[in-house]
Amino acid sequence: MAESMTQSAQISSSQGLADGQNSVAAKESKMSVKDLVHWRDPKKSGVVFGLSLLTLLSLAAFSVISVVSYLLLALLCVTISFRIYKAVVQAVQKSDDGHPFKALMEKDVSVPPETFRKHVDASLTHINRLLKQLRKLFLVEDLIDSLKLAVVMWLLTYVGAVFNGITILILADILLFAIPPFYEKNKTQIDHYMEIARTQVNTTMAKLQEKLPGAIKRTKAE
Repeated sequence: MAESMTQSAQISSSQGLADGQNSVAAKESKMSVKDLVHWRDPKKSGVVFGLSLLTLLSLAAFSVISVVSYLLLALLCVTISFRIYKAVVQAVQKSDDGHPFKALMEKDVSVPPETFRKHVDASLTHINRLLKQLRKLFLVEDLIDSLKLAVVMWLLTYVGAVFNGITILILADILLFAIPPFYEKNKTQIDHYMEIARTQVNTTMAKLQEKLPGAIKRTKAE
């Protein structure tokens, strides 16, 4: 009796340990965008960066329809070739392993209604916040903020004259994967200089606001 209780305790403890390891492995397998751009896993980050950069470079050379068609055609070539290869291997070995993609085909790929509604609600919140901010900027609720937007749009006209949209996306993709690790290594120095620049900008804006007529000075909504 004691031996059976000991064996059951060992089995339950081993199952608990296995479940704990599986949960840890599941957590490790789920990488967020922050983990990718910070190169927590160099292999996964390298794959994502390489594929995204290759896609953008392809879009710069070919049309969207051509790039999408070639990608889907390459995926079909891989899956069909693997399907034929496994069928030949099963025929030679006279085995009955079934469809090679059976595990993937049995997975549920449908989107749960709760998840869909959750993302829609989150997107709607951001859209409403953006619309309110655009209303404030274009209806000049705050003159300083509207002037800032005007300066940014004026600078973007020069950027647009030099780069097209795809080129900007390629540069953004490179910077997205290059700046975070660089910032982590030089965080103290960068924060110091950023604080100096922020103080200088705030001082300049305060001086500019003091020179504006009283009727159009910045007023904070209470």
